[in-house]
Amino acid sequence: MSQPQEQVFDQSIDIGVWKRFFGFARQFRREFILLALILAAMALFENIPPLMTKYAIDHFIKNQSADGIGLYATLFVLSVSIQAVIVRFFLYYAGRIETGLSFKIRQAAFDRLQSLSFSYFDRTPVGWIMARMVSDTNRLSEVIAWGIVDIAWGLATILVILTAMLILDIRLALITLAIIPFLALISWLFQKKLFKVHRMIRRINSRLTGAFNEGIMGAKTSKTLRRETANSAEFAEIADEMYTESVHAGALSSLFVPIISLLGAAGTALVMSLGSGRVLSGTLLTGTLYAFIIYITRIWDPIRQVARVMADLQSAQAAAERVMSLLAESSDIVDQPPVIEAYGLENGLGQQPWPPFTGQITFDHVSFHYGNGELILDDFNLDVQPGQVIALVGDTGSGKSTIVNLACRFYEPTDGRILIDGCDYRERPLLWLYTHLGYVLQTPHLFSGTIAENIRYGRLSASLEDIEAAARLAHAHDFIMKMKDGYQTEVGEGGNRLSTGEKQLISFARAILANPRLFILDEATSSVDTETELLIQKAIQTLLQG
Repeated sequence: MSQPQEQVFDQSIDIGVWKRFFGFARQFRREFILLALILAAMALFENIPPLMTKYAIDHFIKNQSADGIGLYATLFVLSVSIQAVIVRFFLYYAGRIETGLSFKIRQAAFDRLQSLSFSYFDRTPVGWIMARMVSDTNRLSEVIAWGIVDIAWGLATILVILTAMLILDIRLALITLAIIPFLALISWLFQKKLFKVHRMIRRINSRLTGAFNEGIMGAKTSKTLRRETANSAEFAEIADEMYTESVHAGALSSLFVPIISLLGAAGTALVMSLGSGRVLSGTLLTGTLYAFIIYITRIWDPIRQVARVMADLQSAQAAAERVMSLLAESSDIVDQPPVIEAYGLENGLGQQPWPPFTGQITFDHVSFHYGNGELILDDFNLDVQPGQVIALVGDTGSGKSTIVNLACRFYEPTDGRILIDGCDYRERPLLWLYTHLGYVLQTPHLFSGTIAENIRYGRLSASLEDIEAAARLAHAHDFIMKMKDGYQTEVGEGGNRLSTGEKQLISFARAILANPRLFILDEATSSVDTETELLIQKAIQTLLQG
């Protein structure tokens, strides 16, 4: 199960990549504004209790008086209750942003996939695409949503705590500030190492997803070739690489947190030592020292949080690069600006209506090669008249499928021209050709849903009567009606609940419903039994009659 070479990115943090994804975040500016207000309130109310405790120590305990303690207790409970309500809204809006971002990024990636030409799918394994669509997209939405939130909360909390510290005692506050640069340096060193490891993990995850997908898609072949043990060994090798790199990342992370905690503990111990001496000398109130100790133990958490988010951004850089590489993909086959201006992307949207399609196809000195490979076709000529039926016969690898792909404009000639009704088909809209094209594969694909829904893909406006009429013409009606739910029978993923012959007949019904002017069969009867082949031959005759 060899894997294609993945593009390697060297830059640690690519601002250009993240600007594209933060563009998705701007679609949720209202939620982010509300969340910013919530975070500011949360940072404030989280840090009110230490000040209230200071007041209690310096007034109730020191003076040994309970005068006003009822009001104090009420305010304390009110403060904590408000904090709980704020947390509830914080979690709601943060989760809403994460879910929305995941949807927007995945939708953009899916839309891009729908616009890409066939060459992309020929060279890109399904597993790699799924890794970008699922795990990478989830990782990105999580980091962007919660990362922004956590950084905002961390910075707001640090600001509130430092302000409170400076108000309480400026000398002790300066001791705390002196430790922060050391924390920043250690964080930068660790995150630099973690970045390389996490990038490697994302690459291995792509290979793992690809191998997993191949194992599922090729399950029957693996069993008939007795490949189960070999496949498991190859999968285990990739999984072992993932395990090794993940353990490495975990080891670095597990070392980072204790070091930060140790520095924080050292700072706390220094403040306690100096502060205790000043309390004994009468230059510092006991309640002030207590509040300060609470604040200094609290300030390390948002600092660690900001450092963690920066690490997450670095580790997610690989996922961002991979999704961005998909979003940046462009189709090899597109309508050129003059064509769009003349005809529009849909009929009636351009300066002139789409021309009629009679169906004459001419290969005019066509040459073609895939990528940088050798020529498949060299100065090929062919002329097909409207209504004419031709068959392409040749050895394996002789170019039959290539001719079909070129005729359908799934690919375009390297040299020469392909004319439809006397005009180079690159001077006509893609959708103009596809609207008049009927294409039945050797193993046709059915979409998850009912038989009726799959036939309706031929013409989305078709009624149930139209669908049934098309099925009768394709000689599919009888076997459909033998099923328990008839036309409402679920076909399963890819049509896996139906036989190959049944899928073929449904695909013919779909083609009949579309009523194409250009109809192409790709060995449509090579994988079915004799009885089904006879039905398919009848369906073909029906199609050819118009």
